Amino acid sequence: MSAVPADALVARETGAARFQKLFRTTAFKLSLAYLAIFALCAFLALGYVAWNARAVLDDQIVSTIDAEINGLSEQYNAGGLRRLITVVERRSREPGASLYLVTTAGGDHVVGNVGYVPAAVLATPGQTETRYGRNESDAEAHQAIVRVFTLPGGFRLLVGRDTEERDRLRAVIGRAFLTSLAAVVLLGVIGGWLAASRVLRRVDAMTQTTRAIMAGDLDDRLPVAGNGDELDRLASSLNLMLERIGELMRGMREVSDNIAHDLKTPLTRLRNRADEALRRASTTEELRAALEAVIDEGDGLIRVFNALLMIARLEAGSAREMLGPLDIGQTVRSVGELYEAVAEDQGLTLAVRAQDALTIAGNRELIGQALANLIDNALKYGAESAGAEASVTLEAWRDGETIRLAVSDHGPGIPEAERARVLGRFVRLEDARSRPGFGLGLSLVNAVVRLHHGTLRLFDNAPGLRVEIGLPASPRPQTEAGDILPAPASGDPVPASPSRAS
Repeated sequence: MSAVPADALVARETGAARFQKLFRTTAFKLSLAYLAIFALCAFLALGYVAWNARAVLDDQIVSTIDAEINGLSEQYNAGGLRRLITVVERRSREPGASLYLVTTAGGDHVVGNVGYVPAAVLATPGQTETRYGRNESDAEAHQAIVRVFTLPGGFRLLVGRDTEERDRLRAVIGRAFLTSLAAVVLLGVIGGWLAASRVLRRVDAMTQTTRAIMAGDLDDRLPVAGNGDELDRLASSLNLMLERIGELMRGMREVSDNIAHDLKTPLTRLRNRADEALRRASTTEELRAALEAVIDEGDGLIRVFNALLMIARLEAGSAREMLGPLDIGQTVRSVGELYEAVAEDQGLTLAVRAQDALTIAGNRELIGQALANLIDNALKYGAESAGAEASVTLEAWRDGETIRLAVSDHGPGIPEAERARVLGRFVRLEDARSRPGFGLGLSLVNAVVRLHHGTLRLFDNAPGLRVEIGLPASPRPQTEAGDILPAPASGDPVPASPSRAS
């Protein structure tokens, strides 16, 4: 006995496994369930048609027998038994499905084209369906519907009609019924198999993609056929989830790299100050000054980690339950009052323009922190301007269903190619590296905006930078709102994910 090649065994097992997977698919099971329901409905419908067709055929036979009986009754009334026998004899010689028989009271044949009929049928007046024969040799070879009458003198009259044509039509209807039902089942099974195979192919493609993603290929995405069915919607949702996970993973890697890179300098500086204090501080005042410098460096690092924790918390959405009705115009004015003195100290003017009744679903502390970061950046870089343009503007106004906030300065601005990148953590432009900061201010602003389902856009203020925030407005209150400020010049939107680093 020759051995079966291993490849053939694998192919056979693979095929069997695929058929098992196919039969276990939800699509195939649903197809079988719908097929069973449809087949049952088809069976009932076809059965109803067949039953009614049989009833119609039987009614036609009975109607024909009634017509024959009426004709014979007229002949009998007109000429008696002799006339009836003569008519029956004549009609018996005519070809067709009509049956006639006249017998004596003892059952002896008098006239007719029926050679045999069961004696019990002749003895019982009325209508029945029975076997009969044209002669003695083919007794019970045919089927007929007959009606028997008792005539004066004990004579019996049988009038009937052969049902061969009816039975042939019944057989045709029965075969059509079974063929139709078999075709429905066969087509249903084939349709279910095709539907399940299509679904299974797509599920296999998704499975392969998920395995690749599990193996580390986080950039791979589930295939989308583009027909908008439930698998497409599922794949699109999972792709969005994978995109978000990828962003978070990239953010984690960037944060890890940036922490290792950008915190190395302050940590080294902190260690050097401590080391210098140990080696050189000889008096209490020198030691105190060194310790204060170390504490300042430590406080700076704590602020960095607090900012990172706040950004992570905001991006995770854990602060969303803190959102509530907020009059953002009042918040803008409050933040502006806090920074007016700071602006004056730096030789700048802070102009605040905010409408009344600007209500959003937000958190006062987070919005205030975001505005403070923007104003702090604007004051830091706007101080480079001079003359009449030495100013920073803070605005808030309603634009349809959106509340817009804007902070504008006349500093060096940010090149358009860098506006998306500067929203990331620890991102600082070259001209900002000589200033204090870690590049987390605008990243925190971006996280606050995303928590509030808003948008963050950066524009060229010619000169300087204009940062604009758009937040969904709550329903307009039943009070007269202030005049709408003119909308700023439009610009290219920057996606609210990863502004000038602080």
